Amino acid sequence: MGDIYHNLRKTNWWSILIDQLGLEFLANLGQIIESAFENEVVYPPREVVFRCLELVSPESVRVIVLGQDPYHGGGQAEGLSFSVPKGTKLPPSLKNIFKELERFNVHNNCGSLLSWAKQNVLLLNTVLTVHAGAAGSHRGIGWETFTDCILSYLNKQDNLIFLLWGKDAQQKIKLLNNQKHIILQAPHPSPLSAHRGFFGCDHFRLTNSHLRKMGHNEIDWSTS
Repeated sequence: MGDIYHNLRKTNWWSILIDQLGLEFLANLGQIIESAFENEVVYPPREVVFRCLELVSPESVRVIVLGQDPYHGGGQAEGLSFSVPKGTKLPPSLKNIFKELERFNVHNNCGSLLSWAKQNVLLLNTVLTVHAGAAGSHRGIGWETFTDCILSYLNKQDNLIFLLWGKDAQQKIKLLNNQKHIILQAPHPSPLSAHRGFFGCDHFRLTNSHLRKMGHNEIDWSTS
């Protein structure tokens, strides 16, 4: 099996994936991804493809931010949906996320959302890799089945909060039939759609309100 899974195997997600998908599926997907890295420019870098799962264990997830696929520009994607490395120029979608946060007097200039992950926010995309310069280019190669497995597992847990941003994310609502969950939907924060309802969606305030009701700490949405 390709080295792509080296770090993921060390997490509790690995046994869940093996149980639900089987080693053959994972081996085939690994070969496809390794071949892509060998033959084209792929983002994020190989070593951080599964970073969101490495940072947040299955048993500690509280909030899931579900996006589409990684940024397809150089030096942007870092294995966490919507996040970019510290010091990187903010992509338009992330700028719009921060604009929404400004409504609650949260002013962010750092594009790394690592601090969110450290508070057990799973920053997941429906597809985990992308060909440079081509959004959606790695759809249909197996990632959807992989992330469906993650979401189906989380659906079996109780009292999670799902933020589904954009059509790709919202299509996954069929997997989320546990009535104990809170599911919030909004258009993608991309400049093409943010004005259709992402701005003003109130997801950040609502998330913290629900967390308080569940007896959990609120998320500090500031970044640094």
